[in-house]
Amino acid sequence: MRKCDLNNAHWFKSSYSNGSGGDCVEVSYDFTGVVPVRDSKVTDGPVLLVPATAWTAFLADIKA
Repeated sequence: MRKCDLNNAHWFKSSYSNGSGGDCVEVSYDFTGVVPVRDSKVTDGPVLLVPATAWTAFLADIKA
């Protein structure tokens, strides 16, 4: 299992997040080959490490 030091990660909230604290995800693009994904309401909770190629395919499917 790959590990990343996320202490200095820059997180970006989904543009589909609402302003009242609704269901939100955040991602960081600071890492090569992997995209960390977390729940923006639980910033100290678990983080999914998604392979960058899978993340790119996921976004392409959503946009399609």
